[in-house]
Amino acid sequence: MHHHFIIHKPYGYLSQFIYELKRKKKLLGELHDFPAGTMAIGRLDEDSEGLLLLTTDGKMSEIIRSRKVDKEYYVQVDGIITQEAIERLQNGIEIGFEGTKYITKPCKAFIVNEIPNFGPRGKKIRDERHGPTSWASIIVNEGKFRQVRKMTAAVGFPTLRLVRVRIGNVHLNDLKAGDVLEVPNFPIT
Repeated sequence: MHHHFIIHKPYGYLSQFIYELKRKKKLLGELHDFPAGTMAIGRLDEDSEGLLLLTTDGKMSEIIRSRKVDKEYYVQVDGIITQEAIERLQNGIEIGFEGTKYITKPCKAFIVNEIPNFGPRGKKIRDERHGPTSWASIIVNEGKFRQVRKMTAAVGFPTLRLVRVRIGNVHLNDLKAGDVLEVPNFPIT
């Protein structure tokens, strides 16, 4: 019998259960008493937040990490993002990846006009004295290392906050940072 979990990964946590380097890090196991063999499906960086799926089923992990499944991110960026920047993101943009240049696959992106209600982040971003910020949605089905952050920086709008809100048909909904919800399965498609 496999176990499946939907969690809202808070800012400042690693998407893993074991960290063997010297510095003390916050790990997923601190959020809930997960059964042995639980693994994160994909990752969110320590400074990213939002939807993370966990499972004890390795086959489920492979399916969800495939390019057939969209992942949607809400990004708060430095400055007021333009429609031109959104179109450049949609068409694919050159980023650096593992020491080489990489062109991202075309994706969906749009400006988010209403400020999302994610609650305050674990660490304050900055205040309005440093200039305006805006939000965009970026939907990708590939996941290179820090890809979304690199994409927004490449079009001139560095990411200040990144929150994954959807994987396939699984949505973050009203889960608060640190919430864990056990589910019978993942309605991915």
